[in-house]
Amino acid sequence: MKVLVVGSGGREHALVWCIAKSNKVKKIYCAPGNGGTASLAENIPIEADDISSLADFAGKEKIDLTVVGPEAPLVAGIADEFLTRGLNVFGPSANAAMIEGSKAFAKEVMKSAGIPTAFFNLITNIDELQELVQRKNLQKAAVKADSLAAGKGVFICNSQQEIMAAGNKILQEGIFGGAGKRVVVEELLEGEEASILAFCDGSTVKLMVSSQ
Repeated sequence: MKVLVVGSGGREHALVWCIAKSNKVKKIYCAPGNGGTASLAENIPIEADDISSLADFAGKEKIDLTVVGPEAPLVAGIADEFLTRGLNVFGPSANAAMIEGSKAFAKEVMKSAGIPTAFFNLITNIDELQELVQRKNLQKAAVKADSLAAGKGVFICNSQQEIMAAGNKILQEGIFGGAGKRVVVEELLEGEEASILAFCDGSTVKLMVSSQ
């Protein structure tokens, strides 16, 4: 097999490292890759968000499977584009990726499906946030930019002042640009945090090990 890994971070290095262990894989490309992936794969100078060029490359090189690491190209529809061209790709469609691409969308999905989740409010301006803080006498909350913010869009706040300061940075100062046009203000839950991923084909679910 010939495999293309899309992305340039530590996640993609780990993916390349694992994929390289398979005796079914004869060649690995990583686009754009990094210093770590260069020792295991051939780095290709195509950015992760250049979906058309990535699909062109996969078609030209007859890539058997493309594995997408970053969230942004998934939200932008890289899996849809590859499938439209008849190319095998591991990653959700743009619609499914919205669960990761929009915290508000994910919360609404959980709410409608009856999945337990922290209480939340969706805020679009600083006045709404001020009213919420005063009405509920909020002292603790997780304040989150709605869209993708490179893993930096969450503020853990332990006072009303911290909640308002976080909201001001996101909504007024615009530190996350378009990703912060809306803010999710979420109940702050105490305890251990863990990530547990699962793969599902519509009828079968396979869990991965938990991680922190």
